[in-house]
Amino acid sequence: MQLKPPQLADHLSQHLAPCYLISGDEPLIVQECADAIRAAARAAGCSERQRITISGKDDWLELGHTAGSLSLFADRKLIEVQLPSGKPGTEGSKAIQEYLAGEQEDVLLIVSGRIDKQSQKSKWHVALDQAGVVLPVWPISPAELPAWIAARMKTAGLAADSDAVTLLAERLEGNLLAAAQEIEKLGLLHGEQTITADLVADTVSDNARYDAFRLVDVALSGDSRGAVRTLRGLRAEAIQPPVLLWAISREVRLLADLKREIAGGTPVNTALNQRGVWRNRQALVRSAMNRLGGRDLAEMQALSFHADGASKGFMQGEPWSLLERLVVVMAQGSLPASTRERRA
Repeated sequence: MQLKPPQLADHLSQHLAPCYLISGDEPLIVQECADAIRAAARAAGCSERQRITISGKDDWLELGHTAGSLSLFADRKLIEVQLPSGKPGTEGSKAIQEYLAGEQEDVLLIVSGRIDKQSQKSKWHVALDQAGVVLPVWPISPAELPAWIAARMKTAGLAADSDAVTLLAERLEGNLLAAAQEIEKLGLLHGEQTITADLVADTVSDNARYDAFRLVDVALSGDSRGAVRTLRGLRAEAIQPPVLLWAISREVRLLADLKREIAGGTPVNTALNQRGVWRNRQALVRSAMNRLGGRDLAEMQALSFHADGASKGFMQGEPWSLLERLVVVMAQGSLPASTRERRA
């Protein structure tokens, strides 16, 4: 039987299956599913727990041995099998099928690993599906992320306005672990208040990724001096170029996508909303789009690539100098050198 992660809590409140397979690319959700099953197993009398990490075919011998050696002091046992490769191989497939055929009444099995599509058609996977529960964990898409954040904040007992949710979704860009940590922090600091976008920005002000976004906003506002000062301040704080490049490159892609969509006939407001631009930033992004042309965006894309290559050592150049040039172009466009010198 297959379940989605949101269905797991309801399932566990009714009964425990004899075995579970958890597979996916979202470590936070995989971990939380495993934690929920462990908690239910403890409540059901699984007082002994043993973990087996499969690194070679001989490790599968331990599954049969462990399943048949219940402690004198335990009513039931929980066995967790970690599959780093996602494939049990011939020995593992045989071991899993033999274990399931044994109908272990006092043992609960959890298998976890990143299982590919080919393995999902294998005999061992089918056997687990028929005997217990398979939990495929799919990545949260950008469109789904705001709803995921809103639901998690509600579960944490937080009331949040839509701008706060949008800001978290926009700036965390799919990092669920970081989102969970920020939500926990917001609960500790502002649990009694309605969470606003300003509270979100203030609470995470010490995070390097958010410092990078503040740099982007200064540049988008057209303040080239302020952008360069901010960049040099971040350098003094030992923030590394890749962190800044991630935020700047992301904004360059956003501006390019918006310009293309608007040129294709999409209304400006519609394009901004579809791209998830936070309402309080829309005026900033509009002004940058009006100021920057196709040549500017092309130069910024080239500078981003060059700065990334220089920071990683496969291209010549000094990353910080390239970053300064990049934020100046973002702030004022591609101007003649003499004009840039007068403005800087």
